[in-house]
Amino acid sequence: MKVKKGTSLLLCISLVLVLVGSIFAGLFNGGLGSTKVSRISFEAANGTLSGLLYMPKDASSENPKPAIIVTHGYLNSAEMQDANAIELSRRGFVVLALDQYDHGHSKLNASSYNSQDFFGMWLPFWVNSMNDAVQYMYEQPYVLKDSAGNGIIGVEGHSMGGFSTTMALAMDEMQFATTGVRKVYAGLTEGADFSYSAFAGVDVATADSLGGGRYMGKVAAQYDEFFFNDPTVSGGTVRQKNYVATDEAKTWLQQENPTAGTWYQTSDGGQRIIYQPSQTHPWNHFSKTTTGMAISFFTTAFADYSSYLKNITPNNQIWQLKEFFELIALIGFVMMLVPLVMIITELPFFNGAKTETLALAAPKKELGSRLGNFATLFVLLLLPAFFFAPLIDGGAGSATVNFLFYLGLVFAFAGIIGFILSGKEKDHRTAYRVSSCLTVISGIILAVIAKVPMYQNLAFWVAPAVNDIAYWTIACAFISLLAMSAIFLFSKVKEGASFKDYGVVFDIKAILAGLCTAIFTVVIAYLVLGLMDFLFKADFRIWTFAFKTFDMNILPAFFKYLPTFLIFYLVSTASITVNTNTEALKGIKGYLVAIALNAGGIMLWLINQYGTLFAKGVSAHPESALSGIILVAMVPTLSIAAIISRALYKRLGNIWTPAFLNAILMTLMTVANTTVFLK
Repeated sequence: MKVKKGTSLLLCISLVLVLVGSIFAGLFNGGLGSTKVSRISFEAANGTLSGLLYMPKDASSENPKPAIIVTHGYLNSAEMQDANAIELSRRGFVVLALDQYDHGHSKLNASSYNSQDFFGMWLPFWVNSMNDAVQYMYEQPYVLKDSAGNGIIGVEGHSMGGFSTTMALAMDEMQFATTGVRKVYAGLTEGADFSYSAFAGVDVATADSLGGGRYMGKVAAQYDEFFFNDPTVSGGTVRQKNYVATDEAKTWLQQENPTAGTWYQTSDGGQRIIYQPSQTHPWNHFSKTTTGMAISFFTTAFADYSSYLKNITPNNQIWQLKEFFELIALIGFVMMLVPLVMIITELPFFNGAKTETLALAAPKKELGSRLGNFATLFVLLLLPAFFFAPLIDGGAGSATVNFLFYLGLVFAFAGIIGFILSGKEKDHRTAYRVSSCLTVISGIILAVIAKVPMYQNLAFWVAPAVNDIAYWTIACAFISLLAMSAIFLFSKVKEGASFKDYGVVFDIKAILAGLCTAIFTVVIAYLVLGLMDFLFKADFRIWTFAFKTFDMNILPAFFKYLPTFLIFYLVSTASITVNTNTEALKGIKGYLVAIALNAGGIMLWLINQYGTLFAKGVSAHPESALSGIILVAMVPTLSIAAIISRALYKRLGNIWTPAFLNAILMTLMTVANTTVFLK
């Protein structure tokens, strides 16, 4: 087997980055040696809970410590609480970073689901997660109790984790009425008001009455996309807020004119505070400011137990270094994929993935042709952004999406005309007919997508957030396929273009070998990831974008979503191939155009959305709350996919291996990082 020196060197560099990044990420995750981090799993009242346990080196059954349970929001996992877990454990707290039910490595019992609709599957996981974790931690000998048996335990959660925290505080007070023991000493929520906990019976008045004299706090970001809204203001929630001025905040703080960042004593003898950083919702868990607020809150709340803790100022934080080195590991992980493919395709059978290398297309000399190419690229770049909000927030049948219905029908009719006229063509007749059929098929399918609700059956499509992404993805795939088919039919065939210019080689051996190569590459890559997680408790991430370990029980969901994303990446890779495989786009320019084709439109959408929000106090699309947040992680996803597509089609001569690799890798990453109802 002959492997190019450059390929071997690139693989070695990538593995060094993975190893070095993971080692140092593990070092900072463990507070530079002050904390032992281990992944734990335990049976709880409503299922199996898992998490990362941060145990200070001096904590033991002989020397119990105050404990804090931290948990993530909807769609995330325990690792999203790295900042709080690292900094609080450095200061001497035992910390459990919890995977809520049906997230990460935790699983809700099937009997705990109330019904098969969204609310029946959505409520149980967060309502009970934090309370069940409290029961577990209270029983651990290394967790401190006072002389009356009360638990010295804090709870903190972001977003949906904040609602779970609110429920745990209320449940603990209700349980106290029977047991005479309070297991929760203090609680802080981030990015969570009482709007969702009210569904489970805990509105602001109930939460206030069940305070139990505890220390309680809220982080209410001024630009939170979801919560802390003034009920007198309508027209979407992605706007600037002033939570302390609302009646809800006044009720909870028991003050007529409260101010942010001020402690107030309540009638039950407790202390409460609201912080209002100038941040968005997901910014909370990637912020030195908010992490400092959490440190200050729990330092104040546990002041009577300061002898068990270390006096480290809130500004002294090291979690950013853990994130930096996990980014290094992430870069190494992505870099590893292309040389892995090239080494695997040197093996017998797998070498069938290689076909004739694509020749670079000569640059267009005519001004009209150059302008036409630029216009085509510009339209392809903008279309995903233009239809993002209508597809995600409006759905099938909404006004703007209906445009796609008529567009699809018009082009399907044009394809039929093209097929009829192709009978008169002496040259390239087959190409005309095939492209006509593709135009008809893609037009009809696009029309169906625009009218028929898809990914709605939660009994089958078990990852709610992925369903929104999948709908947008399949629509974008057929918009692009329709555009490419029509351009090929009405322009490129007469220029002598063929499907090979798109990297489409109809060779069964190449397709099968490409599929097997992609599978082997992903398996090897995830084995490396699993090893780093086992040795150093490190995954490969930056902020909300992460490749992380998963349990095998998510594989049925993976296979359900894989066809959708495979269609997208087949079309995407073909588009990148035909639009960047030119003399004018050699080198880095081609990669930049590839990234723009995949992710440029949504980058522009995000710039417009959040630029407008911070400049004017109201975003460009104030109704697009969750959908806008989802797009943030889509930028690196689609950018990495674009790089892989261009790098591999240039080396292998076709789209099959990069499309299969991107589809498998990104589907697995997406499903592993979100809510999956594991019934």
